[in-house]
Amino acid sequence: MVNKTFYFKDSDGVNIFVYKWMPEGDIKGVIQIAHGMAETAARYERFAEFLTKNGYVVFANDHRGHGKTAGSVEKLGYIADEDGFNWMVKDMHELNCIIRDEYKNMPVFLFGHSMGSFLSQRYIQLYGKDLTGVILSGTNGKQGPIIDLGIFVASIEIKKHGRKEKSELLNNMSFGSYNKAFKPCRTDFDWLNRDEAEVDKYIKDPYCGTVFTTSFYYDLLRALKDMYRHKNINAIPKELPIYIMAGTMDPVGNKGKGVIKLYNMYKSLNIKDVKYKLYKDGRHEILNEINKDEVMTDIGTWLNNHM
Repeated sequence: MVNKTFYFKDSDGVNIFVYKWMPEGDIKGVIQIAHGMAETAARYERFAEFLTKNGYVVFANDHRGHGKTAGSVEKLGYIADEDGFNWMVKDMHELNCIIRDEYKNMPVFLFGHSMGSFLSQRYIQLYGKDLTGVILSGTNGKQGPIIDLGIFVASIEIKKHGRKEKSELLNNMSFGSYNKAFKPCRTDFDWLNRDEAEVDKYIKDPYCGTVFTTSFYYDLLRALKDMYRHKNINAIPKELPIYIMAGTMDPVGNKGKGVIKLYNMYKSLNIKDVKYKLYKDGRHEILNEINKDEVMTDIGTWLNNHM
């Protein structure tokens, strides 16, 4: 595998950091990765190694407020002065344009995990026609009235503290209950996966697990509410293949219930090729789970079937 990194300046003037992993031999397609909240694209190197061995070039940018795009630990968690969620989506599209310019006529797939899966859900509403397929990992569907409470609390937090203040309150509201199903807990992040070494690596990484800002939550929750409006979900191309993957113990996807709800929504839109798979006892990060080889093999099979 050949490694490369670069920056591109987005349309807002922000320098976006990108990892690029390339196979040693022939190239048959490209995978673009959208990572999750409070982590970095560097955590996908093992997945990239699997993909490059199978002939794919892999691109993964650090989103705004994350990793080397943020630039320092102190700047983690703050995305933009306004509409941060959609700026992350726009950055993904600008990277996709770079990819398609370099690899003309190649199939391009999008893989989104966790927050990246929600960014990807919005992405396919706007730019799905440019993709060969999309994989959503550790995701969920439309939220209930609780999202309105979150928006209200986040707006109050912004009025009190400003958009750049890190919010322990919103962090606890979002993630405070995630570990409850795994008591007795070894760490605060047992909900991520069952591999203790992987959890420990996450905890030790200064660019992972940070508390995010008031504005991050406000922009995210507003985007999640808007995303499932009829006009938006109907904009998804009916020919776009969609593959949804999660663990049955993933709290983000309500232990699989949210995944099935999302699958049924896509089916109701008459999207022709929608599939999902739930991994028994798997937690949130299925690419770092104890059965990660099985998960990656399944992804490889799906990709090859949709070339």
